[in-house]
Amino acid sequence: MKPVKLTAAILVLLLAIPLTAQLQEKVDLDAIYKIKDEGFERSQVMDITSYLTDVYGARLTNSPSIKAAAEWSRKKLVEWELVNVKLETWGPFGRGWSNERFTAHVVSNPPFPVIAYSKAWSPGTAGPVTAEVVLAVIQNDQDFARYRGQLRGKYVMTTAMREVPAQFQAPARRLTDEQLETLSSQSPRVPGNRGGGGGGNNQNFQRRRMQFWLDEGVAALIDPAQGDSGTVFLAGGGVSRNPNDPNVPQVVMAIEHYGRLLRMLGKSIPVQLEMNIQNKFHEEDLNTFNIVAEIPGTDKPDELVMLGAHFDSWHTGTGATDNAAGSAVMMEAMRILKATGLKMRRTVRLALWTGEEQGLLGSRAYIAEHFAKREDMQLKPGHAKLSAYFNVDNGTGAIRGVYLQGNEAVAPIFNAWMQPLKNLGMTTLAIRNTGGTDHVNYDAVGLPGFQFIQDPVEYDSRTHHSNMDVYERIQAADMMKNAVIVASFVYHTANREDKLPRKPLPRATNP
Repeated sequence: MKPVKLTAAILVLLLAIPLTAQLQEKVDLDAIYKIKDEGFERSQVMDITSYLTDVYGARLTNSPSIKAAAEWSRKKLVEWELVNVKLETWGPFGRGWSNERFTAHVVSNPPFPVIAYSKAWSPGTAGPVTAEVVLAVIQNDQDFARYRGQLRGKYVMTTAMREVPAQFQAPARRLTDEQLETLSSQSPRVPGNRGGGGGGNNQNFQRRRMQFWLDEGVAALIDPAQGDSGTVFLAGGGVSRNPNDPNVPQVVMAIEHYGRLLRMLGKSIPVQLEMNIQNKFHEEDLNTFNIVAEIPGTDKPDELVMLGAHFDSWHTGTGATDNAAGSAVMMEAMRILKATGLKMRRTVRLALWTGEEQGLLGSRAYIAEHFAKREDMQLKPGHAKLSAYFNVDNGTGAIRGVYLQGNEAVAPIFNAWMQPLKNLGMTTLAIRNTGGTDHVNYDAVGLPGFQFIQDPVEYDSRTHHSNMDVYERIQAADMMKNAVIVASFVYHTANREDKLPRKPLPRATNP
């Protein structure tokens, strides 16, 4: 019986370790009360969002609008008495682009307007151009001969019509308890045949096809939108930012209008379309910037806690959920921490990134400058000084937890910090990784970088990279909660005795 009792005692002790670690982690409830009071009673997060969207959206990197938005943000951060506020240059990014005017109207009988948008970094038309609409689907090299000599001066629809299913479910949703439970469990990735190959050949074909359109002298290319119900999802597909690459005017049209034109052509009814596309390239400065600002630490000012979001967007909407929401939340979190007067031992630094939509470029350049380059993993002095980076970039939805990026050691710490925030709906720690946004650049050089888990709301189904990414899709209550949660996590990270634990350093990607 004695060995059984001893084993049971050891088991109880082992089970108690996570709870003990959690109980030992300090949680400042007085600070959380002050953060909640400021964030809920005197919130400015929606006013910030309105300026970034209604006044200065959209914010395509290196466009005049993102520069104006950045200057407004810089002044606001100075107004809140943050320090070291600046636009930190990185680059070269390349030339900027903006759409100055866009109209599209069928002028043949019957006339009607169409919903369409110009692709970023594509050229415009030489004023209003009226031309015949044709369908020319080119999927391989053999198709070039089929259409050669037939497309000059015409608007070319590039793809056959796709199916448009009925919407039987509302696009907006919250994460269910079952989904959160699934996120909290670890599931190994099973290796398998992931395909591969053909990418280079496909890119070469795309380039040859664009050169063909250019040589043929098409008036513009028209692609169908991936959304429906008037929603146009549009990023940079098919357009190179390199001014030396072949390029022609390119637009994406709402699927319902695209389908109408195709059906008319299928009935041998000629369609005349007038478009006026005035696009402008900005080449005066090929570098761009990240926005940074700080609250100085007290007794550990050389150590650092960072929070950030990407500031840039695509151009069809006003970049509300992607990612004025994250930028506004992070700015508001900084405002809350400053307005409460809470003392923080480590310096807290805000970073709002540009170039995220073109491949996480702004944060990658910043990390290479201040911490390490993933290619050689030669660590800079700042690498040892950073405790953590927190990121928001999944729309307007309420924060429900944190992706731990495989960092087991932070789980009991975050679990303790989460307890007084559970009444805001934050309940879940996901050991798994998530990607696609700026925290992965920190993780790639061995720094603790975390993305918050958020309710999807309409992010994937309606707003992400679409013309519906506008202020009206922002949920005010969620935004206020998110700013409070971020401020609380940043506060506790800044005041912890030790920096947050790290995973082992990754290998260099190009030794």
